[in-house]
Amino acid sequence: MLWIKALHIVFVTSWFAGLFYLPRLFVNHAMVSDRATLDRLELMEQKLYRFMFPLALLALVFGVWLWLGYGITGGWLHAKLFLVLGLIAYHLYCGKLMQELKAGTNKRSHIWFRWFNELPVLALIAVVILVVVKPF
Repeated sequence: MLWIKALHIVFVTSWFAGLFYLPRLFVNHAMVSDRATLDRLELMEQKLYRFMFPLALLALVFGVWLWLGYGITGGWLHAKLFLVLGLIAYHLYCGKLMQELKAGTNKRSHIWFRWFNELPVLALIAVVILVVVKPF
């Protein structure tokens, strides 16, 4: 089971790297207007988003495997699972934002994207505290 836990951590960490970087690309996208830079950012966003999906899927697969092996024990795990659902929604919402940026229909400023970029950081802090401290 330790191998499964290690793989879960590897894929969660990799997925989070994308969750941190993709909204940062959105910040840049919202700040520029020249076509060459926009094309490059759109390509980077698309490739990163496409790469993040299998990372998220593998993180979830190994997480479910751990869940089946250890069971749901404690309220901390329920809270973690709630945060994981929020992260999945965040990931999917990033896809929607990416499409809006590409279509030129985005109405959000780079400042909004800067704040949006902080949400996975807060989720990561909460998840790590829940998993390590198991406060309830």
